[in-house]
Amino acid sequence: PTSRRSRGRSLDASIEAADKAMMRNGVRLLLVADERRCILGLITTTDLLGEKPMQALRERGLRRGEILVRDIMTPRDRLEVISLAKVLVSEVGHVVATLSRCGRQHALVADDASGRQMIRGIFSASQIACQLGVPLQTTEIASTFAEIESAIAH
Repeated sequence: PTSRRSRGRSLDASIEAADKAMMRNGVRLLLVADERRCILGLITTTDLLGEKPMQALRERGLRRGEILVRDIMTPRDRLEVISLAKVLVSEVGHVVATLSRCGRQHALVADDASGRQMIRGIFSASQIACQLGVPLQTTEIASTFAEIESAIAH
């Protein structure tokens, strides 16, 4: 969550603050940025309501009110980033295939023509499905033992 007041503190925002920011802005995803507005990751409603807070409670012995955005966000190095140049020559099916192949719900669109990578947009599997009127299957790929354990438990 970033705003003029909290820029640079978004990693340390509580998950309750992130949830309120999403509700206030009518969104289901927030970019997490540092004080220089560099993207550090993202957090979604699914992150807030899913297994990630429970994992933080179990693994770190935290109380719900102590869970921070940094504890459950998806860090930038785990996000799919698609170049704007590729998007401009792609079709929706290409984007869907990329999300499915990578096992991601979201992909950032970035442009580095200015010499500095700038985020120009975000693809959301659920938004694409809604607009197409069809269900899309993009399952997050587990990358840690805790995520694998959680997936097996369900």
